[in-house]
Amino acid sequence: MTSASVPDFAHALIAPGPTPEYPGRMRRFGQLVGSWSTKSSRLDEESGQWSEREFTWIVQFILDGRAVQDVEVVASATHPSGFETVATAVRVYDPNAGAWRVSFFSPVLGEYCHLVATPHRNGLRQDGTGTDGRLIRWNFTSITAEAYTWEGWVSNDEGASWLLVARNQATRIH
Repeated sequence: MTSASVPDFAHALIAPGPTPEYPGRMRRFGQLVGSWSTKSSRLDEESGQWSEREFTWIVQFILDGRAVQDVEVVASATHPSGFETVATAVRVYDPNAGAWRVSFFSPVLGEYCHLVATPHRNGLRQDGTGTDGRLIRWNFTSITAEAYTWEGWVSNDEGASWLLVARNQATRIH
């Protein structure tokens, strides 16, 4: 391959659509591909107070359509681009396990989580471990072509009970 035929990073990473190898499985997270206006509520566990914020969530197929990656961006008056990328998650379908492997990274917040995602009721459930070692559960529910709800749960007792610590309501931008 000559240097003239080597794609740039974005073209090498981003895929135009899902792999045809397992189209049904790719639809699970593929239905979220696009851009979303998101309103988020997060619980400060120490104070018991909820805070609110807004962000844009952008989702795209990657790795020749075998995975989905998202980025969370917020407006920034100080960043030259006008926005700051706060977090990213990579969701790769593992045909041997019949599940999705999920890795979430937010250097700004110091969060690094690994989960396994499976279908759950009419949505998607992602179970794993948070940066602090506690069990986490992230559920996508009420997914339609135009909206979804996401809830973040944490367990302080190895999964015997769960505490809701985050909730996102999103509407599709495009």
